[in-house]
Amino acid sequence: MYRHENGLTWQTSTYTNSGACVEVARPASEVLVRDSKRRTGPRISVTPDTFADLVDWAKTHQV
Repeated sequence: MYRHENGLTWQTSTYTNSGACVEVARPASEVLVRDSKRRTGPRISVTPDTFADLVDWAKTHQV
């Protein structure tokens, strides 16, 4: 699912069925991550490489 806010496009995983997940946006040179239940709360900013490493880790570990 995609949500457009303040010039950013936030994406939620297609595996999410309850809305209790994280959302990501990808402005230039960074990936923003936020809690889908607290959209106005804090965001984490990481590099695209760091985010790719996180996704790879999550695919191989049970979280």
